[in-house]
Amino acid sequence: MSAEIPSDHLLERAHRLVELALKAGADAADAVVVRSRAHGVSLRLGKVESTESSESDDFSLRVFLGRKVASVSANPGFDLATLAERAVAMAKVSPEDPFAGLADASDLAASFADLDLYDPTVLSTEALTEAALAMEEAARSVSGVSNSLGASASAGMGGLVLVTSNGFSGSYQASRFSRSVGVIAGEGTAMERDHDFDSTLHYEDLESAETIGLRAGERAVRRLHPKKIDTRKGLTVVYDPRAARSIAGHIAAAINGASVARKTSFLRDSMGKQVLKPGLNITDDPLIRRGNASRPFDGEGVRGEKLTMIEDGVLRHWFLSSSIARELGLKTNGRGARGGTSVSASSTNLALEPGDISPEDLIRAVGTGLYVTDMIGHGVNMVTGDYSRGVSGFLIENGELTAPVSEVTIASNLKDMFARITPANDIDRSFGTAAPTLAIENMTLAGQ
Repeated sequence: MSAEIPSDHLLERAHRLVELALKAGADAADAVVVRSRAHGVSLRLGKVESTESSESDDFSLRVFLGRKVASVSANPGFDLATLAERAVAMAKVSPEDPFAGLADASDLAASFADLDLYDPTVLSTEALTEAALAMEEAARSVSGVSNSLGASASAGMGGLVLVTSNGFSGSYQASRFSRSVGVIAGEGTAMERDHDFDSTLHYEDLESAETIGLRAGERAVRRLHPKKIDTRKGLTVVYDPRAARSIAGHIAAAINGASVARKTSFLRDSMGKQVLKPGLNITDDPLIRRGNASRPFDGEGVRGEKLTMIEDGVLRHWFLSSSIARELGLKTNGRGARGGTSVSASSTNLALEPGDISPEDLIRAVGTGLYVTDMIGHGVNMVTGDYSRGVSGFLIENGELTAPVSEVTIASNLKDMFARITPANDIDRSFGTAAPTLAIENMTLAGQ
């Protein structure tokens, strides 16, 4: 990864692109540059399989003619005037979108918080290779590990440059350092696999290669010789934090304003209603210093603030961009996200806030149940809330984790599940979507 790259020349080109769009006949416009730099190494069994490096600055221009909108994108080196004229010509023949438009000028960020998102540390190919080797060696040193699925280490950065015709101009960039490894334990037909990883904005916050490797190896070995269990109803399922993040992700998807507007969320009629147990909160904060999903402004130039999306179990907010907010008769809350040439709504640093019980005490209170460590498949219907996932993990017997289990399916409905969540106190906020250990009562387990 190269050191920080000045954004001044990109801002100048974005400003010029907006000016040319207005000159070509647009009523309003915004120009975006999505920046990306990446350098990574992948290896298996001590041998490097690939070394990759990439750099890009991808431009996009969005223009508005009344309620008509068109977007075009290009790589560096394009002719600015030609791109602007093409976008305006496309807008002229586009259908009207009654909700299209830039964010209101009154909503645009006037200042940018210093969120400490960028670490200029430069890692050589040799340093990345050494980290990947150390992870794999540590994982393979665990007794019972028989093979490797591979290890990788990478460093990179991404960023956003945004200029709008109604007065916004800004840029930011964030670094990213990642390590991951996967291994196989056992032999023949009695093999199990698992993995571990870490990803941070600052190199000094990254877990050591040895820690990641040992944890991956230990997880794989713990899964050996799983039991087959019978179908059961009314079971309490406990999700470890890695699996629990998927539950927080389902909540985020259900309260996304885009899904509400399109009537594809089972919570679309739940604003102001109880959707989680009393006492539970879901927060979303784009301004956490060094936060994994932090940003000083959203994809439309709006500064987002910390929101309690669900407070004391009651739904208080949707995730909203400007166009989605207009469609719902609301005001944007700075959750617009650029995706290519379009703007959608998304969470930032989302957290299902922890409870006041330790995970050990939570498991002890369950008595008999299932502890889930890994999820398989995508059996979730966000329109109805129907939930069915293949899982593996461990039996909970007499309040303790006992035998590993696999090839089982757990099922329920997300609306019912959300109302029965009990969180532990072990949240790890280093992830963009964070959740503690979660217990959910009254689920169905389909076994043999």
